[in-house]
Amino acid sequence: MTAQAPASTVPADDGVNFYTREEHHPENGTLLGFWIYLMSDCLIFAVLFACYGVLGRSYAAGPSGADLFDLKLVALNTLFLLLSSITYGFAMLEMAKNRTATTLLWLGVTGFFGLCFLSVELYEFHHLIEEGATPQRSAFLSSFFTLVGTHGLHVTFGSIWLVTLMVQVARLGLTAENKRRLMCLSMFWHFLDVVWIGVFTFVYLMGTL
Repeated sequence: MTAQAPASTVPADDGVNFYTREEHHPENGTLLGFWIYLMSDCLIFAVLFACYGVLGRSYAAGPSGADLFDLKLVALNTLFLLLSSITYGFAMLEMAKNRTATTLLWLGVTGFFGLCFLSVELYEFHHLIEEGATPQRSAFLSSFFTLVGTHGLHVTFGSIWLVTLMVQVARLGLTAENKRRLMCLSMFWHFLDVVWIGVFTFVYLMGTL
């Protein structure tokens, strides 16, 4: 919704006062603030990638990535997250057309793929821990669990945010505020996709070489 500031008086040369209104667009400030947040998140993941780059070969006579990683499982998980990004894009297209029902449908599909991603990641962590590959085993595993786990926590938060917005859209419709929130979540979700592509390439693919 576009808010309007109180009227201001502009004096003219002939002594007649003209009243003007200045429009204020809160969505611009919200999106700018969210971009700043994403940049700070970029720094966090950059540090985690750097730590993994330094510690990723410190196996301490333990298992390496080639011994532990199941690339087929990770590729399936990558597919789930990429599909969720595509379906969120469809939701945004429907939102632009003010179609509440189909927007909610695509958001629900996005949430389903996000849940699939988290389920596979939890299964992977459980399997590694059962094999004795715990974060305490080596610096390599500590950096691995920290990087991948941090990304997983972000996806978990994004999924909770997604469900919350679905409830708000179902109750209130596609209001200007809800559209703005959906746009912010869209940026966050696609950002997590980009980060995961880096994780898949740098951690899993290069880790099996």
